[in-house]
Amino acid sequence: MKAREVKRAKMCAKYAEKRKALKEAGDWEGLQKLPKNASPVRQHNRCSITGRPKGYMRIFGISRIQFREMASNGLIPGVRKASW
Repeated sequence: MKAREVKRAKMCAKYAEKRKALKEAGDWEGLQKLPKNASPVRQHNRCSITGRPKGYMRIFGISRIQFREMASNGLIPGVRKASW
């Protein structure tokens, strides 16, 4: 799944200028002829370590589970477990 997301990101970057030009021209048929994965809407945020799609934290680019483990082990600078 992680490889698919990388593939989608590359495809989106490749066709970004062409999509923009077609949208400005109002050529909807031309947009439909582009590959489906060229659309940025099809991209989904995933954990960079595990590939988990849910519980993603944008600031760190990892899932909540990996964040908790790494924070507990002191692997994320500036983050520590709260205790009171």
